[in-house]
Amino acid sequence: MLDADYFDRDALALARDLIGKVIRHRVGGSWLAARVIEAEAYYRREKGSHASLGRTPSREALFMPPGTIYMYYSRGGDSLNVSARGAGNAVLIKSGLPFTDRRSPEKNVRVMQANNPLPGGRERPRDKLCSGQTLLCRSLGLSVAQWNGRPFDPRRLLIEDVGQRPDRLIQARRLGIPEGRDEHLLYRFVDFDLARYATANPLTRRAWREGIEYRIVATGRSARDGEQQK
Repeated sequence: MLDADYFDRDALALARDLIGKVIRHRVGGSWLAARVIEAEAYYRREKGSHASLGRTPSREALFMPPGTIYMYYSRGGDSLNVSARGAGNAVLIKSGLPFTDRRSPEKNVRVMQANNPLPGGRERPRDKLCSGQTLLCRSLGLSVAQWNGRPFDPRRLLIEDVGQRPDRLIQARRLGIPEGRDEHLLYRFVDFDLARYATANPLTRRAWREGIEYRIVATGRSARDGEQQK
């Protein structure tokens, strides 16, 4: 399990390093799990962040110690964030893929599908269960009411390092940032090999140009390289 010290780092470095980590949420007796394939960094000082809008009771978790869960409602669903170093800084877990092992066996994916069906009750395809921030939370059974402002709990909700690290990442503009609110910043990271399962694949957006709207980075580079893009 990643402890509070792990989250006590620059938000951009944290977003980058969370790619490949596994979120586990215990629902009843089942550990539902998803591998993180997309994450976005946010800073209090830039206009794209919730913290830049001011400190309110619903956003208080952003100003709490690193590793505090911040959840909010977006597009009719719940979104999962975690606070980083510096008051108001955080990382949004944008999308993932179902993950299975001995602790989270294949049968648990069916629980996730029951949590997150397609309209009309049809079964949602496995690789689309977590392809977006609200879909991920719905599949894992995570809610604002249950987790906003709380720390991770090894008995119920955790993020774990299982030794999976992508060879390459796509560093790109964030999604859903209005014009004039620092939408140009390359604060989003996507697993290069799994980008087709992310919220939106930067490589297939016609108007996006490599070196401007996105760039491809090797994971062997230091997080400081990414920080220099701020």
